[in-house]
Amino acid sequence: MANTDFRLQFQEFEDDPGFTENNQGATTVTIDDPIKSRKQRKATGISFEEEDNDDKTELLSSEKKSPPFWTFEYYQTLFDVDSHQVKNRIVGSILPWPGKNFVEVYLRSNPDLYGPFWICATLVFVIAISGNMSSFLENYGQPQFKYVPDFRKVTMAATAIFSYAWLVPLALWGFLTWRNTKITCLVSYSFMQILCVYGYSLSIYIPAVILWIIPSEGLRWCSIVVALCLSGSVLVLTFWPAIRDDKPRITIAIICTIVILHALLAIGCKAFFFSTYETDHTQPLKAINNNSSINAN
Repeated sequence: MANTDFRLQFQEFEDDPGFTENNQGATTVTIDDPIKSRKQRKATGISFEEEDNDDKTELLSSEKKSPPFWTFEYYQTLFDVDSHQVKNRIVGSILPWPGKNFVEVYLRSNPDLYGPFWICATLVFVIAISGNMSSFLENYGQPQFKYVPDFRKVTMAATAIFSYAWLVPLALWGFLTWRNTKITCLVSYSFMQILCVYGYSLSIYIPAVILWIIPSEGLRWCSIVVALCLSGSVLVLTFWPAIRDDKPRITIAIICTIVILHALLAIGCKAFFFSTYETDHTQPLKAINNNSSINAN
């Protein structure tokens, strides 16, 4: 019968140099003493903070730099937006709220050109189509009237809308940049952020222009006032933090300029594309009577 009473004994083996020489292909694991390794780092002059800084430097160097503005990759990032973000930004440009900055709440550091471009393009075609339909409804039923669509309205509306949506933000960005060099405490916006704000602020004019099809001057002016108050409030609430620390007269001048230019766009489009022309119905009768008297003589 085997003896079951045995003991497990642990023995310590000394380092045998011949063992490592005979087993050169074997894998060996060494465990460094953390205290000893820390002393070695201090002896060589390497600290943990320097190691962390080296790691951060490697991570920053591995990050992709932003492409220059003349490349396609730069503008590709400006169209990287989903439909949910565009919808929220349109709603935010239509429904202003006191103390809510459009840039800080909706744009942050991700402005886009997708929404402003399609809003401006849609507004151009809505103005042209609504202007032709309004002209048709106002002159419908007159015997001398012959409806001919005016396609020049598309070109003129595109020139007015896109010029406003690009030139006014460019001028405002240049002025705010110049004022930031004078007063460092002012809030600074990039050109793309200002362009995005102005593009989305025009979205309220699309339903207003559709209402202009109805031949009623009272309804048209009422829609202009409502659209101007809503979109103008968004612009004022957005740019107020950027100019409130400036001189009072400069602040008032900038706010008035923003509101006046925004109002001139709406009033100019209404006066040019939806103006009512009164026709002189007695002129053809006068011409017929003159011709008949000449033939009688």
